[in-house]
Amino acid sequence: MNQLLIVARQEKAYRQMLARAQLPDLELTEDPAHATVILADPPRIADKLDDYPALIWLQSTFAGIDALTRPDIRQDYTLTNIRGHFGQLIAEYVMGYTLDHTRHLSQYRQQQSRHQWQPLPYSSLAQRTLVILGTGSIGSHLARVAKTLSLEVIGINRSGSSQETSFDHVYPLSRLTEGLALADILVSTLPATADTNNLLNAQTLSHCRSTLLFNVGRGNAVCEQGLLNAIAQGCVTHAYLDVFKQEPLDESHAFWQHPNVTITPHIAAESFPEQVFEIFEANYRRYIQQQPMMYQVDFKRGY
Repeated sequence: MNQLLIVARQEKAYRQMLARAQLPDLELTEDPAHATVILADPPRIADKLDDYPALIWLQSTFAGIDALTRPDIRQDYTLTNIRGHFGQLIAEYVMGYTLDHTRHLSQYRQQQSRHQWQPLPYSSLAQRTLVILGTGSIGSHLARVAKTLSLEVIGINRSGSSQETSFDHVYPLSRLTEGLALADILVSTLPATADTNNLLNAQTLSHCRSTLLFNVGRGNAVCEQGLLNAIAQGCVTHAYLDVFKQEPLDESHAFWQHPNVTITPHIAAESFPEQVFEIFEANYRRYIQQQPMMYQVDFKRGY
């Protein structure tokens, strides 16, 4: 009998879905010593992995698993994460804020409160260039949405190639600054790895020209002081940041009061319990049949 332990903010919802699913050879346990399978929010369990000596497989409830890929914690188990459900939500976030900026929507709301009738100049998104760092499922979905609004879309990844046809061009990471120089809108969907740490820094961002920057991947990709420098120099017009190196963001951080920075509390793409459990259930059936599981994480790569 497989012993499942749940360590998640949405534990109650997962218990209810588990009761309905009636998965074979699986029972809940509250004893860390007996847990062979764990369904968990990575930040809630990362520092407690040694408490689970029987652990064989951990299903993350998040896409981001950087809390579990640190070199200082154990990696002697199978780790799977959540993928395939976040592209739509990220696209809504990016395009929503982009349109708010380019069409002055929030500003008109402020003018309304002052009974102020003042049309503001704007231009279409058509023919503007969106540069997406990362061409996986999230970046590819965003590219497809952007093409419906007639943007030119450039992807940047390690290989310089992608099967997603919505990218007009795909550059290898070695051509990062060339891509940044073309970006009217820049979106990082990158995972947290050694290669992505501080990738967007004062030097690389200096190639941008009045760019809207979004970080909806992982906080490690943005050098925070480098971003502030890029904003001060006019390379970045506005930064929309959903992820940070430290979360919650420290109350004294310069981002809070900066007029050219919009902060959201890691909400761009929520892991909805129903979607998480759908993947967990499918993976569990593969697990008991000793078949390869979906979305297995490579600890060396960090994703």
